[in-house]
Formats: sequence, C-alpha cells, structure tokens
Amino acid sequence: MEPTPPAPQERPDSDVATDTAGPTDGAGPNQPGRGRHRLSAPEPAPLTSHGPARVIAVANQKGGVGKTTSTINLGAALAEYGRKVLLVDFDPQGALSVGLGVQPHQLESTIYNLLMEKGVEPDEVIRPSGVENMDLLPSNIDLSAAEVQLVTEVGREQALGRALKRSLSDYDVILIDCQPSLGLLTINALACADAVLIPLACEFFSLRGVALLMDTIDKVKDRLNPDLQMLGILATMFDQRTLHTREVHDRVVEAFGDLVFESVINRTIKFPETTVAGEPITTWAPTSGGADAYRMLAREVLAR
Repeated sequence: MEPTPPAPQERPDSDVATDTAGPTDGAGPNQPGRGRHRLSAPEPAPLTSHGPARVIAVANQKGGVGKTTSTINLGAALAEYGRKVLLVDFDPQGALSVGLGVQPHQLESTIYNLLMEKGVEPDEVIRPSGVENMDLLPSNIDLSAAEVQLVTEVGREQALGRALKRSLSDYDVILIDCQPSLGLLTINALACADAVLIPLACEFFSLRGVALLMDTIDKVKDRLNPDLQMLGILATMFDQRTLHTREVHDRVVEAFGDLVFESVINRTIKFPETTVAGEPITTWAPTSGGADAYRMLAREVLAR
C-alpha cells in the first residue's frame, strides 16, 4: 500500500482560496507565472436555453485525490451560474451518491439499470440532488457487475454513451465521476466524454500516475473517441505551508503548463464536513475559501 502523508493540522485561515490573491514572492500557487487563466475566466453570462450538454469525465486512476469532491462542488458551482448539471456516479463504491446524502444500498434503480436493462428511461433513475439546477444519476455496488457483463457485449466501450444520449438535450454540463482505475467503466466514460478533467493531489505518489492516465487518454482518443480533449489538471489538497506540496505543484505546472487550472483546492476540514452533511461546500460553507475556489474553477471550465 502506498504511504500517504498525514493531514496537516488546521488553522483558522487554512481554507482561504489562493486564486483570489495577486502574485507573491513566496512559493504559493499565485507566484509569478501562475496567473495564466485569471483574466480568461470572467463571470459567465446567463443562458436563455439549455443543452446540448458538454460531457466531462473527472478521472484519475489513483484514489483519494479529490475526484468525487471536485465533481460535486464543481457541479454545484456551475449550477450557481445557471447551468443545468447532471452528476453521474460511475463508481461502484457510490461515493458521489453518499456525498449528496443518498444511501446507495437503499436505491431501487441506479445507473446499472440504465446501462444493462432494456426499456429503462433516464427519468426513472435520475433524481434531484437537493441543489437547484443539479441532478444525480446514482450508483451502488451493482455497477461492479456491469463491468463483468459488458465484456461480452458488442460495442461495450460505448454503453455509457448510449445511456446518456437521451439526456444530452436536458443539461448544459454532465460530469462523470469515474472509479479509481483504468478499467472498462473508466474507458466507457472517456469514450463518451467531450473532455477530461484530472484532479491531482499535490503529493508525489499522485504525480507518478499522471503519465499512465495520459497514455490511456491518448489511446481512447486514437481508437474510440477522436474528439476527446484534455480540459485541464486541477491541483487539489494543496497546503502552502509544506515545501513538498509546493514542489509537486511546481513540477505539474512545469510539465503541463496551461493545462493546469489557475484554481487551486486547498486542504481544509470543511470538505469532510460537507460529506457528512450530504451537500456541496457552496451551500454548506458558501463564504469559505473552498467554495470560492470551486466557483473560480467553474468559471475556468466555462471559459475553456
């Protein structure tokens, strides 16, 4: 098992967003050269109509890097800006569903039924998330059976795309929370996505796996989905007080340049609190730095 560094002790201002400050002389995420997208992410204009949806896969084969947290909070921030959002829980662990207050074992129908059973309509499975303009396509452990059953299916890599096709006109953005692996379920998400967002924890072990994920994305683009694009890399679990975190962030920016979002998600106790509360940080702690960081990320996503 890979070792992970202990979480730092909180201090009162540890969740202040770092994307709102100007350049500094320190090694934080706003030092000179890191403000590339600040001016390109204006307040988004309101919409007069909705759809067709842009499908974004939130993927990283390493667990614990903030995929689910980022999916929930980016979706909620996009909804605040008037976008109709569908969150797709595509992980058999059902963490996204739990993070929105849904108990997966109590669900009568999930994305598994939409994928594997004929005649099931999206409206029968999609449910309100509790956040205005944001719906949820939930999941539970049943989805793990789909990966086995799809192996013998013709066009198995396009199963999710076929299931979501009927919902594209109802939403502006569909966010798919992928499982922490590069298996058939993740390939399905990449095969139907317009773009990929990679949450990357600012620690060495997270950085090691990015090349493998990039290779998988290139193969999917070459063989299954030529329109697939890299939306960007999101630095998560950033702690400006630690040299290791700052060095990892520097290496990511050096390696990927403009692919790295200006928005940086800091470590804060508020994110675990939101999971317990079953709601996004934009409603649980709307004035917090974490909420502001995801609002900035939403603006960047809409601007790209």
